[in-house]
Amino acid sequence: MNLDTYLVTGAEHSPGRSTVDVVEAAVGGGVDVVQLREKPASARDRYRLGRELRELTRAADVTFLVNDRVDIAAAVDADGVHLGDDDLPVSVAREQLGDDAVVGRSVSTPAGAREAEAAGADYLGVGAVYATSSKDTDPEGTEIGLERLREIDRAVDVPFVGIGGVTVDDAADVVAAGADGVAVISAITAADDPEAATAALNEAVADGRKRR
Repeated sequence: MNLDTYLVTGAEHSPGRSTVDVVEAAVGGGVDVVQLREKPASARDRYRLGRELRELTRAADVTFLVNDRVDIAAAVDADGVHLGDDDLPVSVAREQLGDDAVVGRSVSTPAGAREAEAAGADYLGVGAVYATSSKDTDPEGTEIGLERLREIDRAVDVPFVGIGGVTVDDAADVVAAGADGVAVISAITAADDPEAATAALNEAVADGRKRR
């Protein structure tokens, strides 16, 4: 699975545009992964949106994941799920979705990364790298910085994306520090041109990889 540019959806960050419109634009810009988040939405609404996004991403050969909700991931035939500290364990999600499902895990420390890797996570979302208003984080997981990414890169073999306040201006730094890609919400959803923003993030990731 390619993790270069990873979009986490959030309609609250893109007033005047639907999530479907944003995802279509991101696909046009070369996004690699789309995660359905939409925290304020009801389960029914997330299910309906998930069905639309599943068809869109399948046609574009883009990995499609669901945040937190293993049941919705199964219902819309997503490629997998992304889990946080308060969600089901990785092993239970794997049992529910099958051996071929992609199961990601949010972590912020080397110890957490090692634990998630041992549990069988396919990839990690590491952050919040920088300050972010998109997600509430505990003090240990807030603005962890590039050195923490380097520590996690040394601690585990499983691939990971840097997430939390990442923009096109610092995406290369995140990848140069060891991340395999960047996961963003507002850097794409709030951009004037989400397609161009996605393409620019891809370029930044490539630049960061050259700097390693």
